Amino acid sequence: MLEFTQRIEEGTAYDCVISLDYDSRKRGRLKVVTDSGESAGIFLKRGTVLLDGDCLRSEDGRTVIIRAAPEPLVEATTDNSLIFAKTCYHLGNRHTPIEITELIVRFQPDHVLANMCSDWGLTVKNVERPFYPESGAYGKHAEHRHGH
Repeated sequence: MLEFTQRIEEGTAYDCVISLDYDSRKRGRLKVVTDSGESAGIFLKRGTVLLDGDCLRSEDGRTVIIRAAPEPLVEATTDNSLIFAKTCYHLGNRHTPIEITELIVRFQPDHVLANMCSDWGLTVKNVERPFYPESGAYGKHAEHRHGH
């Protein structure tokens, strides 16, 4: 089994790809399977959050790039910026990981939160796509980077 133990500079050439959902990307230690089917383990400092595009090196010098895997999400949209701001405030107040783009907010499936958004007049639908939640005011990765 490959063991990836070191984060390396982004943009490094890589030998394989590991696609992970958000819950897996926020774990520093986990067993995974590369996109080509090879067993691997990620063993990083606890508290490490992997972002789309992060590169890791194994003990034997092989490199991997992390990709954000598509996953089920709820997407809520509105053209009313005040309602949108209030919605993001209330979702954040519940410590819910959210991805915010222009008048679109996405979060992991939760029927209570989806109903709340619908009740406030947002259009709510289920989607499957990579999840890039905000890191928060004190997150170590202040940038919001990904490949789309």
